[in-house]
Amino acid sequence: MHIFWFRRDLRLDDNHGLHRALSQGGPVQPIFIFDSDILDHLQPGDRRVEFIASALAAINEQCKQAGGTLWVFYGKPLQVLQELKRKHAITSIACNHDYEPYARQRDEAVHEWARANSIAFTSYKDQVVFERSEVVKPDGLPYTVFTPYSKRWKSQLKPEMLKACASESMLDKLHKTTEQHWPQARQVGLSQWPAPLPFPPQPAPALLKAYGAQRDFPAVAGTSRISVHLRFGTISIRKLVALAIPQSESWLNELIWREFYMMILWNFPEVDKPFKRAYQAIVWENNPEHYKRWCEGTTGYPIVDAGMRELAATGFMHNRVRMVTASFLCKHLLLDWRLGEAWFAAHLMDFELSSNNGGWQWAAGTGCDAAPYFRVFNPSEQARKFDPQASYIKRWVPEYGTSTYPQPMVDHAFARQRAITRYKSALSGESVEEKTLFS
Repeated sequence: MHIFWFRRDLRLDDNHGLHRALSQGGPVQPIFIFDSDILDHLQPGDRRVEFIASALAAINEQCKQAGGTLWVFYGKPLQVLQELKRKHAITSIACNHDYEPYARQRDEAVHEWARANSIAFTSYKDQVVFERSEVVKPDGLPYTVFTPYSKRWKSQLKPEMLKACASESMLDKLHKTTEQHWPQARQVGLSQWPAPLPFPPQPAPALLKAYGAQRDFPAVAGTSRISVHLRFGTISIRKLVALAIPQSESWLNELIWREFYMMILWNFPEVDKPFKRAYQAIVWENNPEHYKRWCEGTTGYPIVDAGMRELAATGFMHNRVRMVTASFLCKHLLLDWRLGEAWFAAHLMDFELSSNNGGWQWAAGTGCDAAPYFRVFNPSEQARKFDPQASYIKRWVPEYGTSTYPQPMVDHAFARQRAITRYKSALSGESVEEKTLFS
């Protein structure tokens, strides 16, 4: 029996690893493992788990139509695979690459076990067009600035790279079984298994053509909202790039930004530290009350509060507002960017370590190709420019404009100057009092 292991590629169509597994001639048994090492750190009722479960239910329905089933497990991946081997004659395991540090360690452990047990373990590129060190500078070193990376990315792109893998048309190679393996819903933090997820819609051509002009206005339905589907692989990156090329250079660039940050993560995996090591000298404020108000969306800056409340209510935040809220935490409150990164990681439906870390380090000025430290967003100006009628703000901050809405917790002019002075002092090597990051 061949095993195909779903991870961040929850679809049957245009799935590279699945296509390769099915091409071996079968039978192929698809599986998914709810990784207890990940789930045990999540809060009960995490929206992302429900999204995954819905996607798995949809895959299972498609598998049943082809005479098979998807087997779903809960536990430590290596232990689950070891137990599967005890019950079935497994000859190979196929999957698609994952680039995050934990995933790399997990896959290396599985690979070593498989090799010791004469099981072929093979992984394929699927969630990106270019990976690892495929797009590098002429000297072979990785890019750390987006613009030259994107130019090289586009120059290396060939039409055949976007050709869909014919995985969905080969489901007759699935292991024919009615056997069901599903953990109890409560084991993975659900009250019940959700209904199958509808196939994600492709962004409309009209939306893509207007994307560059509308993408910065949070009250307008001007973005694709496809990020969560990219995160969990319910739609193919090849399909999206092929759709973007004739429609929107701006949208294509956003897809390339995602791959840029994945490349950075692969080549520089120590993401718990500033990419620019000099920024380790910044002395952050230690003010739990300020952090609490930022998390709750009660800062007195309407666009910041709207964004934080949208995130809490939906698991999503508009990208322009993500930049404003992140800048506010790092520059106005002078709180460590890692606090904000962790909050977003816990609440964003579309959370990806690479993009989340890259975005936060951009806002803090500590990352590759980041905003300079002296660039401090003025939240009020950002609201006037990108939400001029306060439509987005009023949607999420109903008390805006009333006496119950709080006054700004910090003066912009004071906060801006304090941030610039603090950063400048750290980068110049001046002696400053050490403060510890609060827990």
